[in-house]
Amino acid sequence: MIKKWRGVPFIPVVVVAMMPLGAVADDGARLEPITVTSPRLERDLQQTPAAVGVVDEDELQQGRQQLQLDESLNRVPGVFFQNRYNFAQNLRLSIRGFGARAPFGVRGIRILVDGIPETLPDGQSQVDAIDLETAESIEVIRGPSSALYGNAAGGVVDIRTKDGPAEPYAEVRGTVGSYDFQRYGVMGGGQSGPWNAHVSAWDMQYEGYRDQSRTEKRMANAKATYAIDDQRSVTTVFTALDQPLGQDPAGLNRAEVRDNRRQATANAENLDAGQEVEQQRLGLIYRDGATYSGELTLRGFYTRRDFRQQLPFEGPSLIEYDRDFFGIGGEYTDQYTLAGRPATFVAGVESAWQRDARERFNVEANGGPDEQTQDAVEKAEDYGVFAQTDIAVTDALDITLGGRYDRVRFEIDDRRSDGDGDASGSQRFDEVSGTIGTGLQLHPNHRWYTNVGTAFETPTFTEFYDPNEPDEGFDPGLSPQRAVNVETGLKGFLGDRAQYDVAVFGVRSRDEIVQVDTDPDRFDNAGRTRRVGIEAGMEYFATPELSFTGSYTWSDYRFRRFEDEDGNEFRGNRLPGLPEHNVFLEVAWREAEGFYAIADALIVSNVYADNANDERVSGYGVLNARVGTEHHWQRGRVETFVAVNNITNQEYFSNVRVNAGFGRFFEPAPERNFFTGVRARF
Repeated sequence: MIKKWRGVPFIPVVVVAMMPLGAVADDGARLEPITVTSPRLERDLQQTPAAVGVVDEDELQQGRQQLQLDESLNRVPGVFFQNRYNFAQNLRLSIRGFGARAPFGVRGIRILVDGIPETLPDGQSQVDAIDLETAESIEVIRGPSSALYGNAAGGVVDIRTKDGPAEPYAEVRGTVGSYDFQRYGVMGGGQSGPWNAHVSAWDMQYEGYRDQSRTEKRMANAKATYAIDDQRSVTTVFTALDQPLGQDPAGLNRAEVRDNRRQATANAENLDAGQEVEQQRLGLIYRDGATYSGELTLRGFYTRRDFRQQLPFEGPSLIEYDRDFFGIGGEYTDQYTLAGRPATFVAGVESAWQRDARERFNVEANGGPDEQTQDAVEKAEDYGVFAQTDIAVTDALDITLGGRYDRVRFEIDDRRSDGDGDASGSQRFDEVSGTIGTGLQLHPNHRWYTNVGTAFETPTFTEFYDPNEPDEGFDPGLSPQRAVNVETGLKGFLGDRAQYDVAVFGVRSRDEIVQVDTDPDRFDNAGRTRRVGIEAGMEYFATPELSFTGSYTWSDYRFRRFEDEDGNEFRGNRLPGLPEHNVFLEVAWREAEGFYAIADALIVSNVYADNANDERVSGYGVLNARVGTEHHWQRGRVETFVAVNNITNQEYFSNVRVNAGFGRFFEPAPERNFFTGVRARF
């Protein structure tokens, strides 16, 4: 029992340590209010009755390599990343333990870019088409408030991109670094009459730390807004991704790591494991604050994705699909009065459709396909309707009520004509999610909140399908997982120099979807699981230039009841791939003239690599630093920066492949490495 709660004392230590800061606020930097929109209703961050983290433009852009999303979001408590350096498997993101089961991509988390979803109707998200270069802010919702976003039990990541500034500009940027990292880009935008536009394009080449890990990737983005008048506008967004090469070195076992941590597996090299991706997305957003008393937002989008991947093993390991993903939605926000008290509400509808023309092939040791095992059209549809209201019961007490109904339908049309069977079929799930919360202003600078919510998460097509049983179609034993989330928290300011956010949460899930230990291609419902944890975040300005940022997550995620198909009992075991302790620390010096020096550390405790908790993976601590300066002249400015990652040359694993076969759990991270860059703005 002592071990189970050993992270808890950190919270009072943090709060007590910050208490005296208000006494020296006069000569410090005043914290500016932050407005958030991702919990559906626009509010001040400190007035939002939910666990929400915000990452601003400086944190996203200053001296960044912009390799993956994790370099900016590691500071958000409750969020954990893996797989930063494998561009064939994509970044893995989990929030409060949801999403950790994914062997690639993201599960259980809703991802939005300018309100356009990167999450498919089947619940899977990809982050390879997110352009960090144009990101202006990122909001992360953790816990029950994500219930209003549909097929996502863990949370929401809401990314907002840059608009053109009032004064037009053009910018060129180049970054080079260790392991033949090269990234070159251009960006620009501005305002002209009713038109506002912003565009960017870049190219990246990266040889990678390990053998068979080269990546070539390029992106182009455009955003244009036409202001019909001061309350109505139409915005068009476009993104194009071209990744012709993203190699996969595969996971290693312990003996292979000891022998050569930079090697790829023999199969990965022989089969040339990796992926090729092309994706284009077009979105249209209409905002109207004039026609009605409130604000109406309508949106529509279309995404096309062409994908080919060779997995690093023989057998049914070559995957190809052409995807069409499109949808429409709208929401209306307004104010009203209830029993003489002010209130706001939002109501909306969303529909999305996914169509994958998917093929799969058996591959021999020499790398040649010898048999087609899958030829199917997979369709998923999601229809959702939601509503939420905030009621000011008193000047200090607010109540939030919200609910959502979703109908998610899956269909497989098996097009094989070889007589080996018919995997066609369909599934339909009708799900209701809800949330209720309160917020109480204990003091002008301190607010307490509590929330209870329900959420669901359907299996994805990848999880429904077992490549070793191609005639089975939908796994008849796999169903959606459902969760009840409870959280309570305290957030606020300590004088003018510090802000803090502390949350305590518990989640009970049933039918948790997990990978099967003995067959990593197969998924099962794990009876029941339990998640409890504490999240704490703090930012303190010692002077206008010097700031300290810290976050801490203690988590205890366990199977409550789970027996697999082979009769193995996992009750009481920790969920694999998730640490008990996760700490982020940063100290930054930022001068108004443009000089900055920033150091950060990420400390992660050990994880287990399998459901049985037989394979324990040691934790690690990684220290990074970056320094930059800006030089201004009449027509623009130039920023130069240099950075070092993994200063102490720590040997650790950037990814643990949960329940991987043959003990190949480990993907080693790079040793000490450097990058430097220049950005010129005109």
